[in-house]
Amino acid sequence: MDIASEGGAIGHSDADVAMHALVDALLGATGGGDIGRRYPNTDPANRDANSSRFVVETMADLRKAGWQLVNADLTIVLERPKVSPFADAMRQQLAAALGTDANRISLKAKTNEGVDAVGAGEAVACFATVLVARESGQASS
Repeated sequence: MDIASEGGAIGHSDADVAMHALVDALLGATGGGDIGRRYPNTDPANRDANSSRFVVETMADLRKAGWQLVNADLTIVLERPKVSPFADAMRQQLAAALGTDANRISLKAKTNEGVDAVGAGEAVACFATVLVARESGQASS
């Protein structure tokens, strides 16, 4: 979903900050490193990639390893555009990529009140926290 009213994020893939933060949270919660190691910007296969692919692939691998998502909480920090008109659709897209119900996804947006590059409208940040659990009968590794 493209919601940038002007400019937009620039990245090796599609620069979807919510999906990228979600991958980092999933990998971090399970000891899997970070998105840069998993999907390096030196790999041409990741050039202009839809970031939901990263979430889908990461979740598939976590499920194979016996993990299940309990919930996800994301906070997007940006001055503009306003996220609220898009929040429900964004939650649906995040849930679809995660293979779960949207009621397990919380999405909030905040501004940085004019402070730093985010507050000046020159950048965007996203913080994601996930709760994952081992499926019954799965040994930890």
